[in-house]
Amino acid sequence: MLTEEDFHKFTEFRIRAMGDRLREMVEDPTYDSWTFEERMKELIDAEDAARQSRKVAKLSREARFKQPGACIEDVLYLPGRNIGRDRVARWAECRWVEDREVMVMISRSGCGKSYIAQALGNAACRRLIRTRYTRLQDVCDDLNRSRVAGDGTYYERMDDYKTVPFLIVDDFLTTPVATQNAVDLFEIMEARENRRATLIASQLEPNEWYHTHRGRAHGGLDPQPHRHSGPVRGPRGSEHEGVPGFAKEG
Repeated sequence: MLTEEDFHKFTEFRIRAMGDRLREMVEDPTYDSWTFEERMKELIDAEDAARQSRKVAKLSREARFKQPGACIEDVLYLPGRNIGRDRVARWAECRWVEDREVMVMISRSGCGKSYIAQALGNAACRRLIRTRYTRLQDVCDDLNRSRVAGDGTYYERMDDYKTVPFLIVDDFLTTPVATQNAVDLFEIMEARENRRATLIASQLEPNEWYHTHRGRAHGGLDPQPHRHSGPVRGPRGSEHEGVPGFAKEG
């Protein structure tokens, strides 16, 4: 007969979900007919699901979403919007993230691109892909502070932006950035190309990005999205190479 002390040991052994599920099974006569192997499988599945849930929750916290609850299931597909349910569902499968590609989402302010970007970030977290969400201005502020500090954290911050498996940059070049920040941005994007997945959300077309920063970084910022195997046709019939899904709303 299992005692409370026995159940408490599950917590001590850090398999609390298994202990909680075992308690439920002991108290429910429905499980009396189950074989030992069936019961063990149920307990293992319960612990595995709990651990997966904790991992996802940790990744979601570390992603620093402004809207932590953003999820694909809650995206509204209003009449007149150029993004369909099937397309977003394909993006949420995260194959393009695993293939280390770049996505560019462009729309006017208030059309919901930030929500969709964060929902896709949460979809990646569900697949245990480490993700970081940030606004471009926040990237600049973060790097400027660490650069001024002079304690080496600048290089740590740069490495974080360069190496996180999935980086979401919102409000991309919608306001001017200083030359030094343009250099930082160029280095980050150059380091990520073909190595890490990046999602860029902006109010401006790629060919307008050149005009939003003060001065010019050496080599400049490539105004074209990164290339991949073929063109993707936008909703207005224009072709944009290098974007697994060029999302554009009128």
